[in-house]
Amino acid sequence: EVQLVESGGGLAQAGGSLTLSCAASGFTFDFESYAIGWFRQAPGKEREGISCISIGDGSTYYADSVKGRFTISSDNAKRTVYLQMNSLKPEDTAVYICAADPHNLGCGSGSSVLDGTDFYDWGQGTQVTASS
Repeated sequence: EVQLVESGGGLAQAGGSLTLSCAASGFTFDFESYAIGWFRQAPGKEREGISCISIGDGSTYYADSVKGRFTISSDNAKRTVYLQMNSLKPEDTAVYICAADPHNLGCGSGSSVLDGTDFYDWGQGTQVTASS
């Protein structure tokens, strides 16, 4: 099992920025074989897959709701994935969770979406609140 620990959540003003970190350890396979996704869950709403990165080649996916505002990146030496969130909106308020896909199968692309399929290990989440 991969252990994932999120950090960096907190309070921000609408229009402001936060950077989330997802520190990973305990890999069964090489880190470079994984995809790491970011998901968010707000009360009363379905979980939304918002971004994903394939570690091996650095390719990325963004949901339309965050595209152009959020940037995902990885530091392979640190085994850490980041989510830079800019131009925050109140509707970005949610618990943000990172998850690991050991076979790089679950990142959304083309007609597919980032729905959590193939992600087997999940972090505890970090709260992000963007206020008006």
